[in-house]
Amino acid sequence: MTKQFNNLLKNIPDERKQRIETKKREILKEIDLQNLRQAFELTQNQLADTLKVNQAAISKMENQSDMYISTLRRFIGAMGGKLKIVAEFPDHEIVINQFEEIGTQSEASVQQV
Repeated sequence: MTKQFNNLLKNIPDERKQRIETKKREILKEIDLQNLRQAFELTQNQLADTLKVNQAAISKMENQSDMYISTLRRFIGAMGGKLKIVAEFPDHEIVINQFEEIGTQSEASVQQV
């Protein structure tokens, strides 16, 4: 006899549920683009349609270790997110905002042309 997943979840002790949720958050803090896309249940073709590129371009982006910030911003934006660049130091973090300004200026320039 099969058991429904929701019934199985109900039987997990609260302490274990908290450990699972904590581990899930830790995993999602650091993720590659392919797994991020999959977490949003998007196919490469769906993302390609949104970005108006072909599927091969999405595959290439997901496998690049070096890309333009504007490309990464578009990729994240196509999934409904916003790119934030954070510099980590031993005692604090700083959000770097100049790339947002460049993107806004570039988009404004393109629209005026």
